[in-house]
Amino acid sequence: MLTRRNALTALLSLPVLALARPARAATHQVAIKGFAFEPAVLDVAAGDTVVFTNGDSAPHTASSSAFDTGRINFEQSAEVTIPAAGTYDYTCKFHPMMKGRIVAR
Repeated sequence: MLTRRNALTALLSLPVLALARPARAATHQVAIKGFAFEPAVLDVAAGDTVVFTNGDSAPHTASSSAFDTGRINFEQSAEVTIPAAGTYDYTCKFHPMMKGRIVAR
């Protein structure tokens, strides 16, 4: 039943709803050093960006079925956007023993 009190409550709620903003995508860092990804496991939200920075003198990649940074040379970075919720295991194409995981919620 619509009462004056309910109508007033609804009307006063409108400014609060107008101020609400959707969450922004975050940026996360993964360092490549000592032929390893640090952190080896990263928790993110779908739509977040992950920046891979190579601190090794050897070139590396971060490659999965969902993304591929391409070749990242010493002191260079590459970024990927995580497309959807899920678990993304990735490796370096040049050094397959290098493994990492991104868990997106």
